[in-house]
Amino acid sequence: MAYKIDKSKCIGCHSCMAVCPMMAISVDADGKCVIDPAKCVSCGTCASVCPVSAIAPAN
Repeated sequence: MAYKIDKSKCIGCHSCMAVCPMMAISVDADGKCVIDPAKCVSCGTCASVCPVSAIAPAN
């Protein structure tokens, strides 16, 4: 199960992008991070560094 970012909580700090081992996180036009579910291996590293808890497993 991939992770997803709640864009209403994301502050655009890009901490998650820096630690993703699969480079599955990119930035959208609003400066918010998004996770490519095809690349995400559900390691949870991104969620562990998010300062605002905007990242959680997708349902």
